[in-house]
Amino acid sequence: MGVLLGFDFGQKRIGVAQADEELAIATPLTTIDVRNREQVLAEIMKLIDAQHAVKIVVGLPKTLKGEIGPAAQKVLGDVEWLKTKLQCPCVLWDERLSTKEVERILLEADLSRSRRKEVRDSLAAQRILQSYMDFHRNQT
Repeated sequence: MGVLLGFDFGQKRIGVAQADEELAIATPLTTIDVRNREQVLAEIMKLIDAQHAVKIVVGLPKTLKGEIGPAAQKVLGDVEWLKTKLQCPCVLWDERLSTKEVERILLEADLSRSRRKEVRDSLAAQRILQSYMDFHRNQT
């Protein structure tokens, strides 16, 4: 079995995480700076090939009430477009507050603003992917 990749889509950056082959631990991998759709697609395809990914998990930023707001609508549109371009299956996963939670942890760790910016998105992707794996592991 190959690895899973997790993504936290943002307007300026996309955080990326990967899971080990045992699907036990997700780790931050990298960040993609967003310039345009084609550039993002090319970088995602490179990551899928390099990591031998069998599935990608994309965080869906629902509102606190669990509704689909403007941010989630944008992610839904981006993912639908990606699904037509990728051979790898793509699933959405509820990511409510993942970035806020990571930001709180980084503040508690007393990281500088520049260091927080550097790692926040990939850590949010790690939280999304870990949550997805934990849920599915507990279902079996």
